[in-house]
Amino acid sequence: MKTVIIEAQLREPETLGSKSALHRLRAAGEVPGVIYGSQENIHFHAPRRAFLPLIHTSAFQLAELRINGQSYRCVLKEYQLDPLTDEFIHVDFLQLNEDRKVTVTLPILFTGVPEGVKQGGKLVIKMKALKVKTYPRYLKEHIEVNLDTLGLNQNIRVEDVKVENYEILHAPRIPLASVVTTRTLRQEEASAAQ
Repeated sequence: MKTVIIEAQLREPETLGSKSALHRLRAAGEVPGVIYGSQENIHFHAPRRAFLPLIHTSAFQLAELRINGQSYRCVLKEYQLDPLTDEFIHVDFLQLNEDRKVTVTLPILFTGVPEGVKQGGKLVIKMKALKVKTYPRYLKEHIEVNLDTLGLNQNIRVEDVKVENYEILHAPRIPLASVVTTRTLRQEEASAAQ
């Protein structure tokens, strides 16, 4: 799995509650952040450009934050944008612990050509990612869902996705993808019926 390496610096304890210190960091092109999940929260900052490979992608990636000689294996928890400028202003990470389950959102990779598409239907994707809970050792870049057997006017639902060692956190009846009848196919069926 792809890991983005971020070289960062610890934030000084006296700057943690200071808005002016955060303003100076951001003005210098740095983004403040926090790593949660260890015994104590780790406050750091790193150059804005270091986070872009994590932010500007739909792919799931791990992050390795290197701070003052220590390395922290993490997943991106959330980030904040300035509401006026859309500038990236804060980031939170969750440190991975092999003995503790983590909740992440993994993209869905749809494979195969549905039977219904071969018969003239149109594939409609309704969800592009699934929220799952698992141990870090089982994390992967995506969840693969095969659509070969999906017929006309059929859905593949969350309950149809079986991934070992994963707990899927969506309602089981939510559709992920469906094959719908196209207007051309409906017109052909109507003329054949007459």
